[in-house]
Amino acid sequence: MGFQEAEIAQMLSSEPYILERSLENQIIPSVQFIGRVVGTNENVLKTIKACYRILESNLEKVLEANITILMNHGVPKSKVLKLIMLQPKPLLLRSHRFSDVVNEVVKLGFDPTNLLFVLAVRSMAVMSKSLWERKLEVYCSFGLSEDEIISAFKLQPMCMIVSEKKITKLMGFFLNQLKLKPSAISKNPNLMLLSLEKRIIPRCSVLQLLISKDLINGKISLIHAFKMTEKMFVGKFVSKYEDVIPEVVEAHQGKIQFEGFSTDFKIIDSTKGMASSTCYFYSTFKSSQDTRHVI
Repeated sequence: MGFQEAEIAQMLSSEPYILERSLENQIIPSVQFIGRVVGTNENVLKTIKACYRILESNLEKVLEANITILMNHGVPKSKVLKLIMLQPKPLLLRSHRFSDVVNEVVKLGFDPTNLLFVLAVRSMAVMSKSLWERKLEVYCSFGLSEDEIISAFKLQPMCMIVSEKKITKLMGFFLNQLKLKPSAISKNPNLMLLSLEKRIIPRCSVLQLLISKDLINGKISLIHAFKMTEKMFVGKFVSKYEDVIPEVVEAHQGKIQFEGFSTDFKIIDSTKGMASSTCYFYSTFKSSQDTRHVI
């Protein structure tokens, strides 16, 4: 099949029950069925690696039925194939449960021809209704309305896959430490997919350090700074200043504790009332020219 030894070991450690399945009656027919659906051997490998349990399922009964449900709702075959190869687990649900999930996604107004539709199906399929409700409650506890949460979900369905613990940590930091408004998060739900310890806090430490040294000029959205690719952020805020202030490298590595931005600085929402929210970080400090810096 093309698996490396390490991959086989990982598969067996993740799904040891595969060893109890018949090679002739279960494993081989499953691989053949997946091949008929996704086409190439490369795609077969991608699908199996994404969910080893697919080799244990009755694919002709479950997977085929759920694919039909999606396509009957107008989901293009190309989007169905992406779901199968990236995260086939939702498609292994019992068909009545899967149909309920798809109907819920339709009710929320997702376009079946858009990739967000299958991402929403994936997100809702991997959690129970009680877990969904608990996550809604966590978001609401930080001042978001249910409508705002649903709007965020429609922009980025994966914001509801995030654990309750991570939601609490991120929302607490954004609102309490950075003083962002809840609406800024609901309009930028990709923020909920970022690592607080590995990305958000180190970048805040970098910005804090540069601000304290009066090195930042120009204007950039704080939220945009979080969303920047690693290469872009390092080029704009780390490499550019490391000769002048070497500590910026340590800040980016998370070795300098972020203690919050100075009270001389405040975050404002410069697009109030617009479709998306961009928060700019303004600072005024006393200097010979009384300059104003905007991040």
